[in-house]
Amino acid sequence: MVTAKGSKLRKFGLFDLMNVIVLSLVAAATVYPVLYIIAISFSDSAYIVQNKVFLWPRGFNLDAYKEILQNPRIPRAYLNTILYTGAGTFINLLMTAVAAYPLSRKTFFGRKYFMIAIVITMFLNGGIIPTYIVVQKLHLLDSIWALVLPNAIWTIELLILKSFYESMSSSLRESALIDGASEYRILFSIIIPLSKPALASIGLFYFMGHWNSFFLPLIYLNDANLYPLQVVLRDMLIFDQAKESGLVDQAALTPEAMKNATIFISMIPVLLIYPFAQKYFAKGIMLGSEKG
Repeated sequence: MVTAKGSKLRKFGLFDLMNVIVLSLVAAATVYPVLYIIAISFSDSAYIVQNKVFLWPRGFNLDAYKEILQNPRIPRAYLNTILYTGAGTFINLLMTAVAAYPLSRKTFFGRKYFMIAIVITMFLNGGIIPTYIVVQKLHLLDSIWALVLPNAIWTIELLILKSFYESMSSSLRESALIDGASEYRILFSIIIPLSKPALASIGLFYFMGHWNSFFLPLIYLNDANLYPLQVVLRDMLIFDQAKESGLVDQAALTPEAMKNATIFISMIPVLLIYPFAQKYFAKGIMLGSEKG
């Protein structure tokens, strides 16, 4: 009996050891690019050119960040990104919360057919050109609405929130109806406040989608003053427009320092939000998987 217990302990010890090794490798592969970007952005150009920067800044200076603050293009793009992400996430959450509520009610007329139509959009869609024509006909080009309204509801997030609503006790709604509450009052005063973990979880996905978006702004925005940060960063990384646009003083600063500094400031909101949203993110993976 003792031998069996000892063997069991050794078995679990080996499993835990393998977990530590694998997770450590994954963590190292994730953290390394971030540390490298930070080190480059804070290093002196002489060390960057000679490829002497690894995981720690050498010749520490803030020249790259000074260039970013002095040039109006990047701060303007940063503010645009904050505006698009904030407004887009709010509209996403509002529309998703409202749309998921009737779909979660089994008595909703035509619920089955609406669900079929919604699920089909996960596999088939109108495509870029028809969507662009619709946006153009609605006179939404060169505006924030072109980035927000066509993607006001994401199908997967809608299905997740619908499943969460269905897992809630039906007695809450029935009690509110007996007290004379309308469906709108039930949704905004009872259902949504109780769904904060679910909304925080899908809100994180919406936030990341808007913050990292660069393809839609490239399509719908023609005015460079309306570009978000990701589009400016894309131009710098792919087309190396830092020199051409005057973003880099070639005598004092390398394009690599400017690029990495811009990448780092684009990561700051995500790095600040993720630690607080991590518990909702983990919980969101299992949203609607159980009913109780």
